[in-house]
Amino acid sequence: MTSSPRILIVGAGVLGLCTAFELHRRGHAVTVVDPGEINASLVAAGMVAPALESAIDDVSPAQARLFRAARDLWPAFAEAAGISLARRPAEWRGGDVDGIERRMRALGFDVRREGDRAITQDDLQVEPSQAVEALRRALGEAVTTGRATGVEAFDGGWRVTLDDRVSEASMLVLATGAGEPVPGLPSASRALVEAITPIRGQIGLAAIALAPHVVRGPGAYVAPMAGGSVVGATMEHGRRDAAPDPATGQRLAEAASRVMGRIIDADDFRWRVGIRGATMDGLPLAGAAPDGERLWLALAPRRNGWLLGPLVARTVADAIEGRAPDAEARALDPRRF
Repeated sequence: MTSSPRILIVGAGVLGLCTAFELHRRGHAVTVVDPGEINASLVAAGMVAPALESAIDDVSPAQARLFRAARDLWPAFAEAAGISLARRPAEWRGGDVDGIERRMRALGFDVRREGDRAITQDDLQVEPSQAVEALRRALGEAVTTGRATGVEAFDGGWRVTLDDRVSEASMLVLATGAGEPVPGLPSASRALVEAITPIRGQIGLAAIALAPHVVRGPGAYVAPMAGGSVVGATMEHGRRDAAPDPATGQRLAEAASRVMGRIIDADDFRWRVGIRGATMDGLPLAGAAPDGERLWLALAPRRNGWLLGPLVARTVADAIEGRAPDAEARALDPRRF
């Protein structure tokens, strides 16, 4: 069986779905190939958090501006896609409150101090399952289940082997997260995908209310989630194993207990693991591939997939349409490496 969509996107995590939705609302015909697994975008707290992410990682002013620009795309994107966007405070408690406050202030973010807490109004949150469902609903029949087992360039575009069928498209977007390179990729693109570092993240969900908004501190965060709360998250570089580890869950619960000043029992949580991907500079690959005409990348947002989703989507869509790159697009250009 052969089908011929104009743009085929391999991967249905946050970057793949956001990119598909952006192209779809611009009038492009797209098909998204979903391998049908629970991906890292669902194993997440849905933080759209430029202020605290910038302060925690002590990023450069340029990267903080990029994070802020990504956040600023969210209100219009969420409204168009039917995604619920929570606007509520986020705070840091415990260890180095002075440093977190100082870094947020120096980078131009809203921050106020209340005792041993640094509080910002600049961070947002989405519910990952609701956001994914909204994007899939907006895309409708453009989302299909399948696993890409090979790609091949031909004069008119790309031929992609998907389980028991072949799909041909004039343009191909890779949004495969931290997965292994799809066989048949051109050498430079394959090398970029191979250089992505997998990062194992374990989080826990419980049907109990622990905080009315995101609370972060040394070693853990606690955030509201539909029907309860989420506690997370580890950043274990180089690991792809996806089975939850009880000892890791216990450590996260203990760290969350210190952050919240109350006992949080690891046994109350259903622990899950997602495998994220990261580049050498911590920013995603978004835009034209370094080789392979009509090939585009939307990969490796580290732990900021939800924050960067609409920005990656805009960057890839603009590149496909031949628009001149802005400063954010240049920062994410796969050819920077």
